[in-house]
Amino acid sequence: MWKGAFVLYLLLTVVKIVWANADVFTPQNCSLDCLRQGDPQCKYCRITPGDVRKALGSTALKTLGSCIPWPCFELVGNEDPNICRHYIHAPNNVTVETVEDPDPSSDSVVVSWIPSPYGIAFLRGFQVSLQALGGSSVYCQLFLFHSNLSLPASHAQKVYKSDPFRGLPLDSQYAITVMALPVPEQWDRFYHSTTFCTRSCAEKNGLDKCKRDWYPQHISIEQNGTTAAVTFNLAPESLDIRTYFSICYINGIKKQANKVDITPNLSTNKTHHTFKLQDLQEGTNYTCEIAADEIDAVRKTFTIQVKEPDSALSTSPVALLLPLALALAAIIIVIVAAFSLTKAKMKLLKLPIVPDFDMKEHQESKSQEEVISWPKTRTSAPKLLICYSSSEGPAHIKAVMKLGSFIQQHMATQVCLDLWDSLSVAQEGSLAWHSRHIQDCDFVLVVCSPGLSHRLGTSEFKENPEEEEESSWETANSCAEAAIGLIGAEVGRAKARGQDLSKYMAAIFEYSEETDIPTELSLVSHYILTTDLPLLFSHLHGVPLHRPGGYLKISHISEEGFTKLPAGVALQSAICEAAEVMKARRMVQQ
Repeated sequence: MWKGAFVLYLLLTVVKIVWANADVFTPQNCSLDCLRQGDPQCKYCRITPGDVRKALGSTALKTLGSCIPWPCFELVGNEDPNICRHYIHAPNNVTVETVEDPDPSSDSVVVSWIPSPYGIAFLRGFQVSLQALGGSSVYCQLFLFHSNLSLPASHAQKVYKSDPFRGLPLDSQYAITVMALPVPEQWDRFYHSTTFCTRSCAEKNGLDKCKRDWYPQHISIEQNGTTAAVTFNLAPESLDIRTYFSICYINGIKKQANKVDITPNLSTNKTHHTFKLQDLQEGTNYTCEIAADEIDAVRKTFTIQVKEPDSALSTSPVALLLPLALALAAIIIVIVAAFSLTKAKMKLLKLPIVPDFDMKEHQESKSQEEVISWPKTRTSAPKLLICYSSSEGPAHIKAVMKLGSFIQQHMATQVCLDLWDSLSVAQEGSLAWHSRHIQDCDFVLVVCSPGLSHRLGTSEFKENPEEEEESSWETANSCAEAAIGLIGAEVGRAKARGQDLSKYMAAIFEYSEETDIPTELSLVSHYILTTDLPLLFSHLHGVPLHRPGGYLKISHISEEGFTKLPAGVALQSAICEAAEVMKARRMVQQ
């Protein structure tokens, strides 16, 4: 009985594997004649540069480069002129899988996807392109069906795979685009793009086989006064690392750094080495790093705290008598002070009381407030949508972009900006994109400018009817301004219902005026940037800057501290450039 059940289980397993494999299509070698004649055996065929050279000629191939566009008529034939005009939706579920690559310095990947059910009957194939982020090289693979094939909608559950993309450098970022063919005349949603990163050397080969990724994992420290003996594990012999270095910073200040070059004697010990850090300063905290002496090597951090030595007075007879003498002196001072105070009060009873307020003493007491730390109560960063007007030109747009970069990098906030999501804006439309993010984001910040207030104020009335004809960038700008109009409407509704208005904020750069803030946003919080960066931080995270006896200080967003950061310098520079442009424009208008 159990033998029959076991045999049945094996049969079902085999059937399941065969069925799963039947739902996955991998490329096959076919001839162009096979595709054109509609041979059923040519279901899913790879098209090589040689095939394109044969169909289009070597001159066309040289012009097209390594990425082959969809040569619909030339490769399949022009018997049916309508074959390249049908609308095909973009593929779905695009994934990237790593496959075996014998080269330890590179990775290989295979891309898989499923076709969309929309327009699948007119689907003729796919084109897969790979491009390194920040690079110009593009690698393409072209796959076609035979001319007589018409796929049913149920085929949208089948998985298609590309050929392997081989020789990709490790720890590199790439963009993969899968395009449904033929490319329609209506250029919308016919491709799907995603990004991925190849494995690091440590992920593929293991930490002990990568020079740049290796770092000491075991460090022990023994202190003796101002000398510290540091012991760490050495790299494997296969990495051929002979020298190391260590850098120590005093109280975290990198300008006060001490570097020590380390060359272990491998004949004595091949697994561990000990070196000494001498002449350390008493009462000082050191932050130290140790790494292999290789380019871009990973560094291991450790700390050393050197304590103050015990004073010699602590064990002498004088040290024992000193606290008693101090206590006796304190008692005498208190008695004398009490007697003097009583005598002074008796005199004050006979004199008129004149109020006096020492402002200097008040300021000194205020300066003694306690600096409190930022309580990070949120589990995730708040989302902030930044809206603006492009009427001021590229300089103002650059300042907005640098502001978004600074907020995202140094104010623990996720920024949504249409400049960073141009593909989604093109697909959805500017107004729809802004409307969706107004609802999804925790906060909305409108960067106001003279052009914004002017265009919003004149959008309902135009003296010249010819002004209604706008260029493409003006149309996009009007969409952004329409989104700001939506924000004004949301603010009005929230105010009428007695709801909280803290979601919405208005800001101006230092070259604008408060009168540039539209009337629709007069009810929300206003900020002048970059002066009010601490106030903006307080608004985004809901933390008070002051409390009784203490104040919140975050140095990198203070008025004088943010310019010490690269992003802060870029923001300040962009604001200055925009201010010069605005000044020149006003002089021309005058």
